[in-house]
Amino acid sequence: MVKAHSMHIPIMGLGFTIDTPAKVAQYGIDSVLSLGDDILIEKMRKAYCEKFLIPYEEITTKIEDFRAKRITAYLNLMHKIATDKFEDLKASTFEAGSELKKYIDMLPNTSSIKNEFFELMEKMPNMDEIKNWAKNALKMGSIDVNIMTKVDQTNYKNGEALPIEYNDAFAGIRGFATSVLESSLVFSAGMNPRLYGYAEEFDGFYPDESGYIKKKIVLKVSDYRSAIIQGKFLAKKGLWVSEFRIESGLNCGGHAFATDGFLFGPILNEFMNKKEDLREAIFAILKPALEKKGRVVPTDTLPLKITAQGGVGTAEEHEFLLDHYKVDSVGWGTPFLLVPEASSVDEITMNKLMNAEEKDLYVSSVSPLGIPFNNLRNNTKDLEKEALIAAGRPGSPCPKQYLTYNTEFTEKPICEASRQYQKLKIKELDSKGLDKEKYQIAYRKIVNKSCLCVGLGTSALTVNGADNKVEGEAVLVCPGPNMAYFSRKVSLAEMMDHVYGRTNIIARNDRPNMFIKELKMYIDYLKEKVDAAKDTMDKKQEKYLTRFVTNMKEGIQYYKDLFVQTKDRFINTRATILSELEISEKLLNLLNYEIETIVEESKKVEV
Repeated sequence: MVKAHSMHIPIMGLGFTIDTPAKVAQYGIDSVLSLGDDILIEKMRKAYCEKFLIPYEEITTKIEDFRAKRITAYLNLMHKIATDKFEDLKASTFEAGSELKKYIDMLPNTSSIKNEFFELMEKMPNMDEIKNWAKNALKMGSIDVNIMTKVDQTNYKNGEALPIEYNDAFAGIRGFATSVLESSLVFSAGMNPRLYGYAEEFDGFYPDESGYIKKKIVLKVSDYRSAIIQGKFLAKKGLWVSEFRIESGLNCGGHAFATDGFLFGPILNEFMNKKEDLREAIFAILKPALEKKGRVVPTDTLPLKITAQGGVGTAEEHEFLLDHYKVDSVGWGTPFLLVPEASSVDEITMNKLMNAEEKDLYVSSVSPLGIPFNNLRNNTKDLEKEALIAAGRPGSPCPKQYLTYNTEFTEKPICEASRQYQKLKIKELDSKGLDKEKYQIAYRKIVNKSCLCVGLGTSALTVNGADNKVEGEAVLVCPGPNMAYFSRKVSLAEMMDHVYGRTNIIARNDRPNMFIKELKMYIDYLKEKVDAAKDTMDKKQEKYLTRFVTNMKEGIQYYKDLFVQTKDRFINTRATILSELEISEKLLNLLNYEIETIVEESKKVEV
C-alpha cells in the first residue's frame, strides 16, 4: 500500500504520544503510542470518551486480565476516533480551512496522491467526483504501538505471583492482538525470547495467502547484527519482521542504547547494501517454520521495510536518508514535542523545551533500568526529586511499580527509584564508613534515579484534564539533543512544511549535521568510559575500548568519503562537516593514546 507520508512520529515517553493517533492519523501520518502504562491508558480512555461523548465503563483492577482489556479498549477507541475523523475529512469540501485541504497541503510535494489530486482539480470536477476520488485515494495513518521488551517483570495479586502471561509486556501483546487495529507492534530495548514466543499464540501475526499480515512486527534495532539475529529467531517461530527501525545509538530521545562505536551512517549503509540478503535469509527460515505449524505459506518473499530515526532535523537530512540510504520512512520525534496538534505536552514543560540549550539536554543516569537516558535539565520531576532529597526523604512512593527489578534487599523485586529501595541502599552505604567525598558520590548515585513510570505520563493527564491525584503534576521529559535547535511552538502544518522543505522553523544557523552530532556524542561517551577505566583497566575493558576506537575510526573515514563524494548534497555545510570530522579524528586519536597509556600503566602495576 502506498503511504501518504515519508515520515512517521515515533513513540515519545509513556504519554507524550499516547493520543497522537487521534490527532494525526486522519492526515495519513503514522505514529506510535506506548502500551507500557495501563493506568495512564485507562485514564486517557475515560478522558477521550468524555471529550467525544462516547459511553465509558471503567475497567477496574478487579476485572480478570484488566491490563490487556484496558489496552484493547483504548486501542479500539483510538481507531474509532481516528476513523471517524478520516471519514469526515474525505467527505469535506476542498476549501480554505477544510480538513481535506489540510490533508493535501501537508503531503510531500512528490506525493503521488497530491499529484493525482491536482490533476483531478484541473478537470473542474464536481463535489461528488472529489469525494469519490478521496474515498479511494486517501490513506489513513497507521496506529502503531510500542512494547519495551524489558518490561516483563512478574506481577502479583494478593501477594501471590501471577502466571507469566499476566506481566505487563505479555498483556500488551494480548491487548494489541485482540484489538481491531491492523497495524504494527514495535518491539524496543533488545531481544526477549520468551516475549517473542508469546506472539506465536495469536493468528493476526501470521501472513495470509497474499502475504498480508494484520498485526505486523517491527523491531527497533541499532545495528545489522542485532537485526539478523532477532529476525531469524522470530522466523523460526513463523513470525515475520515487516520492518527494522534503525535508531541512532545516542542521538535520540528516551533511553539511549549506545553501540560499540558503530556510527549511524555506516550502519544505514550496511542495511542498504544487505537488505535483500537479509530478507531472503529470514524468509528461507520462515517458510519451513510456517509449514511445520500448518500455517499458510506465502508464495512470494514478504515485503521488508527499513526505516530510520534519531536526530533528524532538516528537510535536507530527511531527503538524504530517503534518497541515499533508500529507507522507507524517516522518524521525526523530538521536534514534534513542540506541536500541540500532535503530542501532549503541558505548558510548563513546553516552555522549558522551547528555551532549552545544548547544556540543558544531556544523557543522564536517572533511569532505574540502569540504561543511559536522555533528559532535560531542571524538568519538574527532577526538581521535585531534589526537593525530596533536600528534605531527607529521597525516592518515589512508587505508585505504579512498572520497573520493579531489584532484589538486593527484598524477595519481591522493587524499583531503584523507589523510597523503599533508596532507604535500604543508603542504610547499606552508611555502614561502609566511607570518607565524605566518596560517600557523597555514592549517595548521589543512589538518589539520582527518577520515577519514570509517573514522570513520563503525567503531561498527557494534565493536557487532557484527566485525573492526576496519584501522579501529581511533576513531569519528566526525554527529548533528544535536537531539541536545542527548535525554539518555538508550531502548528502541525508548519512542522510538516519544515519536514518537507517548504519552510524552515530553525532560527539558529549553528545546528550541526545529524551525523556529526552523533559522532561528537560518541566521543564524549568514549571519554567517560576511558575516565572510568583509569583505575580499573583490565583485559576486558582494554578489548572493549580498543574495539570501540577502531569502529569509530572506520566510521569517521566513511563520513569523509561520503561527504567528499556526495557533491549534490550538503553544499552549504560540507566544509564545516569536513572540518568537524578532522577535529573529531584528532580527539579520537588523543583518546586512543590515553587508552594505550592507561593499559601500559596497568601492566606495570601488575608486574
